[in-house]
Amino acid sequence: MTKSGNLSIHTENIFPIIKKFLYSHQEVFLRELVSNAQDATQKLRTLSAKGEIPGELGDLTIEIRIDEAAKTLTISDYGIGMTAGEVEEYINQIAFSSAEQFLEKYKDTASQIIGHFGLGFYSAFMVANKVELVTQSWQPGAAAVHWTCEGSTTFEMQPGTRARRGTDIILHINDDSDEYLKSWRIEEVLRKYCRFLPIPVKFNDQVINDTEPAWIKKPGELTDQDYKNFYQKLYPMQEPPLFWIHLNVDYPFTLTGILYFPRIKPNVEIKKNSIQLYSNQVFITDNVEDIVPDYLGLLQGVIDSPDIPLNVSRSYLQTDAAVRKISSHISRKVADKLSELFKLDRKEYEQKWESIGVFVKYGMVRDNAFYDRVKDACLLYNLKQEFYTIEEYKEKVKATQTDKNEKVVFLYVTDADEQHSYIQAAQKRGYDVLLLDGILDMHLLQYLDHQLSDVSFARVDSATLDKLIDKGVEKSSLLNEEEEAYLKDKYQAVLAHPGAQVECEPLGEDELPVLITRPEHMRRLLDMNRYGLLGGGELPENYTVVINSAHPLARKILLQSDGEGKDNLIRHSYELALLSQGMLTGDRLTGFIQRDLAYMA
Repeated sequence: MTKSGNLSIHTENIFPIIKKFLYSHQEVFLRELVSNAQDATQKLRTLSAKGEIPGELGDLTIEIRIDEAAKTLTISDYGIGMTAGEVEEYINQIAFSSAEQFLEKYKDTASQIIGHFGLGFYSAFMVANKVELVTQSWQPGAAAVHWTCEGSTTFEMQPGTRARRGTDIILHINDDSDEYLKSWRIEEVLRKYCRFLPIPVKFNDQVINDTEPAWIKKPGELTDQDYKNFYQKLYPMQEPPLFWIHLNVDYPFTLTGILYFPRIKPNVEIKKNSIQLYSNQVFITDNVEDIVPDYLGLLQGVIDSPDIPLNVSRSYLQTDAAVRKISSHISRKVADKLSELFKLDRKEYEQKWESIGVFVKYGMVRDNAFYDRVKDACLLYNLKQEFYTIEEYKEKVKATQTDKNEKVVFLYVTDADEQHSYIQAAQKRGYDVLLLDGILDMHLLQYLDHQLSDVSFARVDSATLDKLIDKGVEKSSLLNEEEEAYLKDKYQAVLAHPGAQVECEPLGEDELPVLITRPEHMRRLLDMNRYGLLGGGELPENYTVVINSAHPLARKILLQSDGEGKDNLIRHSYELALLSQGMLTGDRLTGFIQRDLAYMA
């Protein structure tokens, strides 16, 4: 059967939907009603600017009043007002927006109007069992109107008594929402959503908003102190920021705002969701993950754009091409700012690297385009606290740390104290060692391994130096193959560690008799796990025990008769290797010292 027709809407079902499902938070009803009051005032200003309303406009302050005894909350504006016909058109027809029509008519001059959907007024019924609207239009000769509705599809309209142009919205608060009859609660909501509205908002005889916040001004109008003062207004308990970016774009989209780089202490979790999104100075949300890339989530500040598409409740972003363009622009501006700071004052940049590095490293591993823009401003530093770009460091070490395959090997440590003996061995050969002890460093190394074809990273204790920087030079062993095989089996039996693999390698007689190494990939996993980046849990204790077959102790152990003395000497050489990595503690360390003294005697 084929049939066509029109979908029907049962209007009696509209109010339950609005009350329960349209808005994510009940408190936004006040934002919606104050925003409507702002729109009415902005419309008035637009008409006045075009000469359609003569004379002075008078005080345009929006007022909010509570009458706890009468259980009412009133929002009053002195804006454009409505005629009876307009009330019929815009109030009695749900989801028919007067703002949308006004914007279409005055699109060149009415840029600060935010209403679009025609539903904000009805959010009042989330907290009220009765709503009254008393309005007087600006139009000469128009009669005042008094509209009343008790949350159903029926209403009453009759002549009103308001003499002055504008609108009163009177909410009769229901019993479940009596918190909105408390001054502290209303002030809390107003300061959250309306603290930067362009029209003054008065509550308890006090204007609660800053109508000209820093971000709507031109950068040339602001001093550094102005930026810092605004930061303190947003984040009163925090240290001054490192620096900031002032966004001011009018094509192909409108975007203003100020993004601050906070000071970040190492290994301290920084709260995300610190960027506030506004639309024409009306607070929308602090969840901006769709418009600000996640790697910039540690930034703080304000973004304001009327071009960011919002859902019908103005609570969430709707991702589309405009959002992607804005996100890309923000990322590019941040990258350009970092590169600019590096070029203008490298010394200061290095001093702030502890905080700046978090943004640079995180962005590089998350976004190839960001990497391309900031790679020349990414710094590495060695154990002497000398800073280098990646290219500078490659030039510094390539003469001594290039292997037989023409790869430049960047040696690094994650803990200078724990890996001290390995550092000494590397420095004895004239090698330089980087310190990579940040929470993002292992991720950065993984990424750079793929980006840099002529560079490799190796932790100094992940293998012997001859393997880490293999120059193709063979070293002589004091043992033959049969003796090496015997010694490997003996060590394996005495140590009895299922995760230990034993190898023999001629390291030179000036090196330790035994060395403990872990593969580079395992080292990185362990480091990431230490910072909780792998979800926690235990990783297997797999490592390699390298017997230095060029050390005299290897031959001494080989020639000693089997028995307790030989086993103790094997354990002692192994524990010496553990000690060099800071892995020997407690009773085991005490026993090692006692045995060492006995050997010396």
